Amino acid sequence: MNIALFGPPGAGKGTQAKELSKKYSIPHISTGDILRANVRDGTELGLKAKQYMDKGELVPDEVLIGLIRNRLTGSDCETGYLLDGYPRTIPQADALTDILKEISKPLDAVINIEVSDDELVKRLSGRRSCACGESYHVMFNPPEKDGICNACGADLYQRDDDKEEVIRQRLAVYNEKTKPLINYYDDAGILVNIDGTGVVDAVFADICKVMNQFK
Repeated sequence: MNIALFGPPGAGKGTQAKELSKKYSIPHISTGDILRANVRDGTELGLKAKQYMDKGELVPDEVLIGLIRNRLTGSDCETGYLLDGYPRTIPQADALTDILKEISKPLDAVINIEVSDDELVKRLSGRRSCACGESYHVMFNPPEKDGICNACGADLYQRDDDKEEVIRQRLAVYNEKTKPLINYYDDAGILVNIDGTGVVDAVFADICKVMNQFK
């Protein structure tokens, strides 16, 4: 099965992708992971990507699609793949469609996890972090002592990108850039919307119902 997973920041996309990859024994493929692996391994495309990353610039589409093409032709993708975080623009979607046709691995479905902006703000703004690497949530995973890390006893803090005004700006950008893609795949007849407001296990079960159609 060949699946792309969409969802805004805080929708639980990463959590779902990890469990789906395990259940269906297909690789979870994210552009971030691909970039880091190729830079680490010193591949030709990885070195090209590093030139832009070192300058703090976006990696060009032609480099990204080359990396993704190489990844999708890997032996572990023979029975399917789970794309996460790609494509993000219409030109990327067009290029991906061409590549997938060329390697005979077209998308079976694009699963879009839908969560309201207000719910996402509640989820993301409640996160608290510790310098030791532990993380908490004031509602869903609170520390034993308010504001104190269970592991090391240090004060917890809220990351700047978890503050409400920043979150709403991130969501505005996501919604602006993603809506055309949602329409793109809806027009292609492969978009499936999933309600992501329930508990993690319920959302997972709903996604599995979709994916089971392509086993």
